[in-house]
Amino acid sequence: MYEDQTYEAILDRLLENTRDDIDKTEGSVLYTAIAPAGLEFAIHYTELDGLIREGYADTCDRDNLILRCKERGITPYPATAAVLKGEFNVDIGVGQRFSLDELNYISKKYIGRGNPTEEGGSGTYLYQMECETVGTDGNKHFGDLTAIEFITNLEIARLTEVLIPAEDEEDTEVLRARYFFSFETAPFGGNKKDYKEKANKLNGVGDTKVIPAWDGGGTVKLIIINSDFDKASDTLVSEVQEAMDPLSDRGNGSGIAPIGHTVTVVTVKEVPITVSVNIVYKEGYSWSRLGEDIKAAIEAYLLEMRKDWANQSFLSVRITQVEARLLKIEGIVDISDTKINGVADNFTLASDEIPVPLETGVVVDA
Repeated sequence: MYEDQTYEAILDRLLENTRDDIDKTEGSVLYTAIAPAGLEFAIHYTELDGLIREGYADTCDRDNLILRCKERGITPYPATAAVLKGEFNVDIGVGQRFSLDELNYISKKYIGRGNPTEEGGSGTYLYQMECETVGTDGNKHFGDLTAIEFITNLEIARLTEVLIPAEDEEDTEVLRARYFFSFETAPFGGNKKDYKEKANKLNGVGDTKVIPAWDGGGTVKLIIINSDFDKASDTLVSEVQEAMDPLSDRGNGSGIAPIGHTVTVVTVKEVPITVSVNIVYKEGYSWSRLGEDIKAAIEAYLLEMRKDWANQSFLSVRITQVEARLLKIEGIVDISDTKINGVADNFTLASDEIPVPLETGVVVDA
């Protein structure tokens, strides 16, 4: 707003407002006396410009945004700890600590028995293992665990999968969007916005679709996606169900849901995506050189779609979007005959479906 209020502009105005019969040249008494004032005015204009920016939620920095959010009863979601599945050949009990790479994990809950061991035993003991360090780094480490304290007969100790993904502290722009969303409709007990807000606050939940009266009056279906924007694990679905409306006392207000509301929690369905495309490469480029970049571009597009899933009635993987992203890759000249899952058209998913790459990565026939 005050970008034009520079030191030079202010100094010129100050000199113009003095009598013409006084020496105004640089180095004169008048010039030397006025110049420091011009500099201070320029500093004040800069600070004023920053003050105005910090006064509005769409331009302020994180610290001031948090203060604005407090006026709406909104606080940033804190970082959470990952919960993973641990497998052990002995019953380790709750409270045992293990390490993997630079992270430590603690056994929190016994969840059952696994597949029989190679020696023909009854199977491994499965535990929920919580990472002691909050943040998404806890989602990334799998493999053999090392016991911090000695455990008799322990031979198998490993992390195999994420049950409830960790989250980092809420991003500034996500918090800003949530602040503005709070003005659109008011949440109150049992409306769609209230269910969405309450479910999204639970650890491991990335976003939620709320389906009212899906099985008659008083019924509510919550379709959740995890915080990595993938299909939620059975453990996470169970945790959210227990928090919203416990199966042992459904509809009686024992959870977050109001009395008289019967809530069913499910997760999204994954639909594998394949892409076939004819690519014309620049001289010196080929699939062997660009294959990983091409797969990464398509996977990034699918992730972008999954992040927006809860805000859309349904998702559609669009040929134009695939081609636009591939044409940005250095070394690709042209693209033709693009097909998604074998069809030369956009691929539309149901409202509870998300597009995901195959386990081996997006299959691209180039």
